[in-house]
Parts: sequence; structure tokens; C-alpha cells
Amino acid sequence: MPVDALHLQTLIHGSNHAAIQDALLHLTPREAAEAILSLPPEDRLAPFAVLPHRPAAAVFEYMPEDAQRALTEAMRPKEAAAFLNLVADDDRTKFLSSLPPDTTQHILSLLTPDESSEAAALLKYPRGVVGRLMTMHYVAVPEEWTVGQVLDYIRQHGENSETLNVIYVVDDRGVLTDDIRIRQLLVVPLEKKMSELMDRRYVILHTMDRQEDALDLFRREDRTALPVVDDNGCLVGIVTVDDVLDVASETATREMQKFGGSEALDEPYMQVTLGRMVKKRAGWLVVLFLGEMLTATAMGFFEMEIAKAVVLALFVPLIISSGGNSGSQASTLVIRALAVGEVTLVDFWRVIRREVLAGLALGVILGTIGFLRISIWSAFSTIYGPHWLLVATTVALALIGVVLWGTLVGCGLPFVLRRLGFDPATSSAPFVATLVDVTGLIIYFSVGLVVLRGALL
Repeated sequence: MPVDALHLQTLIHGSNHAAIQDALLHLTPREAAEAILSLPPEDRLAPFAVLPHRPAAAVFEYMPEDAQRALTEAMRPKEAAAFLNLVADDDRTKFLSSLPPDTTQHILSLLTPDESSEAAALLKYPRGVVGRLMTMHYVAVPEEWTVGQVLDYIRQHGENSETLNVIYVVDDRGVLTDDIRIRQLLVVPLEKKMSELMDRRYVILHTMDRQEDALDLFRREDRTALPVVDDNGCLVGIVTVDDVLDVASETATREMQKFGGSEALDEPYMQVTLGRMVKKRAGWLVVLFLGEMLTATAMGFFEMEIAKAVVLALFVPLIISSGGNSGSQASTLVIRALAVGEVTLVDFWRVIRREVLAGLALGVILGTIGFLRISIWSAFSTIYGPHWLLVATTVALALIGVVLWGTLVGCGLPFVLRRLGFDPATSSAPFVATLVDVTGLIIYFSVGLVVLRGALL
């Protein structure tokens, strides 16, 4: 059961170390991390001072980066290094990469030689590549070993492995030749050789692959772990599904922030300084504002028509919002389909054909509602004047055109950006809506000029 924060704080202030340790050891690492995070910052160090190093390392892995930094800064360097030696490679790499270079080097110097060399090797990979995600703790065995030898090896050395679900087979040069699931070893005779179990069908990642590509591969292959090889095909690490789930969460967060017409924050919301927050949001906001100014230009171009038929101005918000909404819908659907691989660039014309039909159908639905709204209202009011039927027809036809156009812009722009090498998420809903607002006005007043000529215009 979760520990009450007030109770835990009381134990800390009473220096009841045994009770603190007992309370936290009865929790899962995630629950213990949540309990510690519920404490005031000045009380968070005490639990780490009384927990054994291995449980402390497990709890540390579930804490956010800012809390991790605060803890290690409050500890003596040797104390921090003692449990950082036990933190999983990928979690430790992520933490160390968030520190200033001098601090990182100092901590590396305090780790054990093996852990220090592993951490330094992983930190050499650029941000965003698979090398930063992998761990070097796995089980790899030669082809000529028997199943019995492999199981004995696992009993002796498997405790520190990130996962035992899959056993990797390598040749005498360390080149990966196969991966075999542990259940296969449990149902065959102990004298059977690994080479007899191999089918040499396996999926790999490369150290310099993008982390987003790893996510796609995990999704397609339905794996819990994948091997990572270098340029020579040698096995250098593995990536587990929990690590790519973190990548999925971060990627989804960045895309959602871009959908809102902002740059990705790349940090938790509460950790972003006010200046950086304004800088991240101001750029797109200015672009969208300048784009919306073209709306006034478009309306000024039709100033004479608006003066003659003021009733047309009543429906401007209705027209441009309908076009923007339809464009935002199409843009969001296509961007997501591109992101998860449901569609590719070669599907451009298929998507366009589908969206033409969808846009027409949606436009007819909204146009019909608009026509009925004006018609029914005119039976009880003279607000739309004697030519209400022509006004209703203008609004209905304009809605069909604007919704169709918004849908086409929304679905086409992500493809264009992807083709040019840009992130489709930058064709965010506000950007599409702004573009459709301006062009929607032109469509609306152009329809009005044709339908109302000789009557109001």
C-alpha cells in the first residue's frame, strides 16, 4: 500500500531510519519514488541515505530528471556514485546527459571502472539515436554451446542482465548470428547445441538508427527486446520495450505541442523558464498573426460587395471556422497516419481521392444545415431581407466549397512537408486554419458575387 506522505515525513523528522527503510522496501520502486516525491524537497534525501544501494538505484530510475539532479547534488559524490553504479545503463545515460559536462566527468570518475567505461561509451552516441537507449547487460553465448551450458551460464551471470527473455548467439568475432527465446531452451534436451536451435531469422537495430525508427520496429515485430549491432554486425547492446515506450511518450508530447502551434518544449512544462516559454510560443504565434492579417486584406478587397450586401458579413465567422475546422481534422488524421506508417508518400493521390469525397460529404452536410437555418429563421424574421433564399444558397454553396478546400489543404500539406524533408507536425491545426481562413473568404465572396449578382450586388 502507498505510504502516507505525512507519516513518512514524521518518520524522517524523528530519524526513525529502520521504520523508513521498512516502509519503502514494502513498496514497488515506482510507489517508493512517488512517496519520496510527495515529500518537501529538503526531506527527499533522507530515504536514500537509509535504503540499501540496489533498492535505492531502482527507486532513482523512476524519478524525474530534475529530482534526480537535486538528489545527486545534495549527496556526497561517493554516495551518489555508489548507487549510480547499480542504475540501469540506459537510465544512467539519460541522467548523465542532462548534467553539465564537468559534473558528468566527475561522476564518471567515481564509478567502478567497468560501469564508467560503459557509461562513457554510451554517452559518445549522439542524442536521439539507438545507442543512447541501449544497455550492455545481456546474455550472449557461442553457437557451439549446449543448452545445459547456456542454462548454467544464465544461473551464474544472468542476474545483472536487463532481460532473460531472449538469449543472443554470437560467433567467435562477436557477430550476432541469432536470437533465441528462453522458452525454447526449456523444452529441449540439455545436450542439444545452440546451433541446432538456430534458424538465423532475427531483427536488429543499429547503434546510429533513430530512436523513432526503433519504436516503429518494436511496434511491427511485437518484441520486448531487440539486439543492437555496430557497423560490423557485432552485438554491442540491447534495447528493451520500456525504453522505447519512453521515446513514444516524448515523441507524442512533442507532436501534441506542435499541433497547438508551438515549438516543442523539450522539457517538462513546469521546468521551462518564462523566457524560453515565450520564445517557444512567440515564433509561430507571430507567423499565424501575420497570416490572419491577410484575412483583413481579403475582406478589404470585397469591401464594395460587403457595403451593398451587409448580410454577407454576418456569416463570415461561420464560413471561415467551418473551413478551418475541416482542415484541422484532415491535417491531424493524416499527420498521425504518416507518423505510425499507415500511409506513406506514395499514398498521396489515394488520400486526396478519399478526402475529396469526405470533404464534399461534410460540406453538403454543413451546407444543408446552413441553408435550413437561414430558411427557417426567415419564416419568423426579416433579418436576412427579401432575398433570403439567395443568401441561403450563397452560404450553402460557400460552405461546400470552403469545407472541401479546407479538407484538401489539411490532408495535402503534411505530404508536401514530408516530401520536402520537414516534420509534418509543423503543419499544425492553427497553421492550416489560418491558411484556410484567408482562402475561405475569397471562396465565400466569389460565390456571393455569382449568386447575388443582379439582386443584392
